[in-house]
Amino acid sequence: MARIAGVDIPRDKRIEIALTYVYGIGRPLSQRILADCKIDLNKRTHQLTDAELVAIRNRVADVKVEGPLRSEIQMNIKRLMDIGCYRGLRHRKGLPVRGQNTKNNARTRKGKRKGQLVQHKKVEKK
Repeated sequence: MARIAGVDIPRDKRIEIALTYVYGIGRPLSQRILADCKIDLNKRTHQLTDAELVAIRNRVADVKVEGPLRSEIQMNIKRLMDIGCYRGLRHRKGLPVRGQNTKNNARTRKGKRKGQLVQHKKVEKK
């Protein structure tokens, strides 16, 4: 199993797809990395030579992926919350940030329905 940027990538998938298992690498970036390394997109991970793996690792090392990328994203969100802008307030309240309606949907961000609080009246016996 090949290891790139601290992630075990699958052996039997095409290398173009297998690289997307690394956080921060999508299909376009994966294709660009392989084009720079002159590796066929249809090659399977287990078919790669050691030299090709080293070339991919060196190319991926130039890109911000995994831990540093996650921490940068978290710092950006924290900055928005600290300055108190609209997007920061939405992050803080756990509501959708990008203008979606919240009246009927947004269950992913809002969580499970809480339900209506109903107060029952006590009936006194005489």
